[in-house]
Amino acid sequence: MTLPNPHDGFPILSLLIFAPLAAAALAAVLPGERLVRIWALISTLSVGAVSLMLLGRFDAASGEFQLVEHAAWIPRFGISYTLGVDGISLLLVLLTTLVMPLCVLCSWRYIATRVKEFMVCLLIMEAAMVGVFTALDFVLFFVFWEAMLIPMSLLIGVWGGARRVYAAVKFFVYTMAGSVLLLVAIIALRLQVGSFGIPETMGRGFAPEFQMWVFGAFFLSFAIKVPMFPFHTWLPAAHVEAPTAGSVILASVLLKMGTYGFLRFCLPITPYATEYFAPAILWLSVAAIVYGGFAALAQSDLKKLVAYSSVGHMGFATLGIFSLTQQGVEGAALVMINHGVTTGALFVAVGIVYERLHTRDLDETAGLGKRMPILAGFLGVFCLSSMAFPGTNSFIGEFLVLAGGFSVSKVLIVVAVPGVVAAAAYNLRMLQRVAYGGTNNPDHGDVRDLGAREVLTLAPLLVFVFWIGLQPGPFVNIMRASVARTLELAQAGAAQVAQGSVTLP
Repeated sequence: MTLPNPHDGFPILSLLIFAPLAAAALAAVLPGERLVRIWALISTLSVGAVSLMLLGRFDAASGEFQLVEHAAWIPRFGISYTLGVDGISLLLVLLTTLVMPLCVLCSWRYIATRVKEFMVCLLIMEAAMVGVFTALDFVLFFVFWEAMLIPMSLLIGVWGGARRVYAAVKFFVYTMAGSVLLLVAIIALRLQVGSFGIPETMGRGFAPEFQMWVFGAFFLSFAIKVPMFPFHTWLPAAHVEAPTAGSVILASVLLKMGTYGFLRFCLPITPYATEYFAPAILWLSVAAIVYGGFAALAQSDLKKLVAYSSVGHMGFATLGIFSLTQQGVEGAALVMINHGVTTGALFVAVGIVYERLHTRDLDETAGLGKRMPILAGFLGVFCLSSMAFPGTNSFIGEFLVLAGGFSVSKVLIVVAVPGVVAAAAYNLRMLQRVAYGGTNNPDHGDVRDLGAREVLTLAPLLVFVFWIGLQPGPFVNIMRASVARTLELAQAGAAQVAQGSVTLP
């Protein structure tokens, strides 16, 4: 795949990366916690507003990389500073920049110690996450991928719960193991292609044996990040111990980097191996849907319940991706966005409950809706979205995934049905207990309902639940050409292998 000529307009992608870094540097020297909070909110809101300009400059009819920025970085080793977006990465950039102000808002009172360091970590995370979704050079991608590791570990390990150090170390070890495998795959491709450019490696017919090894390294690295069953064991601990903003970032953005890696690297770079292993990965995805659903149903801790539900939801994303159909991959991309909206909102709601009661136990929070009717209303909508109720955002994505999967294997979809039923059961159980529980707990006597800041945190997510649910067209149209282009590259690469015109390792 040939990289388009660099865009000659304003370097907006670089601005989205370096503006949060500059804001973090200034936040580090600002006096007073309140001033730091206000500055972090203004900075993330500004970056979010600037990111919306991408929509005006993006041509949704093209599946090629756009808004490309290119500069030599380390020319001796063929490493360049190259950025660009297609329809898939554009949606993920927007998700990142629009979620970050909500992370600042939901931390406003929850984080009471080392506020400056916390906000600096959030801003560095934003820069690194946007960098991952826009990098078109393998080394640049790896730098941003690794840059997230330390601030995220700090968010868990410094501002987390009672077992925060254990959770942070577990997250770090799992992610580092994945990073090593990712680096091995990148070096192998560099030796093969002679370039670190990501577009240059797409659509090539690498030898089957070479693809198997590279795919294996890519798959393990991204499967840990998703996380796919059975590589998910770091996720519940990280979610439970992380502060609310950390859980929102994990659910809304970080998990998407694994599925983004599958779409960006596995399909167009190792298409033969992707097709070879797809049937097994589809069954792993179904196992994640069923396991995640029933594991969530068994939890009495609200955060653990939402954490295990993520395993099931991300199972839908990988099911759609490895169905290798247009419908399935479009559905997977939409599931990635929807999960960021809905599960992020559920973690914010759980964080608000914990701020009020200092417990996340399902029994101890029963009947809270009588004291907090506004929270009960928000929770009701987000639970309906999480169970993919028609009219909400998750319904469209999961419907497309199931339609794509159904065209591959009817048995596969039938086996996934218990997981879908379990999702409805655990969401209704949570809603029934928290919002409409029959107890009249005296501990809830002084609990107040949502304030204006908390409503402002949840309201934008509510808008996206119904916007995507009732008008999914604009979102699907942005990604459609890019999904088609990704599948076209995958089919071209697989065809070269079938015809024997391959690049020998």
